[in-house]
Amino acid sequence: MIEIKSLAFSYGEQSFQLNIPDLRIGHAEKVAVIGPSGSGKTSLLKLLSGIYEPQQGEISIDGVAIHQLGDSRRRQFRIQNIGFIFQDFELLDYLNIRDNILHPYRISNALKLSSEVKARALGLATELGIADKMRRYPDTLSQGEKQRTAICRAMLTKPKLILADEATGNLDPNNKLRILDALFRSTEKNDATLIAVTHDHELLGRFDRVIDFKSYCKQEDNHG
Repeated sequence: MIEIKSLAFSYGEQSFQLNIPDLRIGHAEKVAVIGPSGSGKTSLLKLLSGIYEPQQGEISIDGVAIHQLGDSRRRQFRIQNIGFIFQDFELLDYLNIRDNILHPYRISNALKLSSEVKARALGLATELGIADKMRRYPDTLSQGEKQRTAICRAMLTKPKLILADEATGNLDPNNKLRILDALFRSTEKNDATLIAVTHDHELLGRFDRVIDFKSYCKQEDNHG
């Protein structure tokens, strides 16, 4: 599913440098990524999604060489194939919760918004306990409710790859398990791969594999 070779990435003149000689993640594998702050965990997710470009090396997802695509094609690939749960949610303040969840279908001609999609959005919102918030706006929600909205949006397209950046970080213990169960159900239902950055070591036993990122970063900074 995912193959990385000789990957190098850095932030301009800053001392941070991420180096991944070789990393492979299998189809439908559920992988947790751990490591100290600044070790490049969030950077990995953004490289896999095509938000960032590597300085050198190769990134292939399901046979597609992401590093060879231009900006517009990377964006299209991300919208069609990847569900990204951002640590800071990336919700749009001027859209209500329902429209935030449906947003991927508003911005790409490759995705068709249908009654089935709208029903799926409501089903996800119900599963994650925010169905009664669909007409509200992000600034009226708690951090946990915003997190669950972001998760619904990421799962709506039935992506083949889900990238979760601290998806349970703003939730109480009961909702942590609820969210993780929902993520696992989504991956299993859609035969998808899950890569989850987490600091919550209590959840690691639920994953197929744990990757410790401390060996991939040359020098720590504040880029996750």
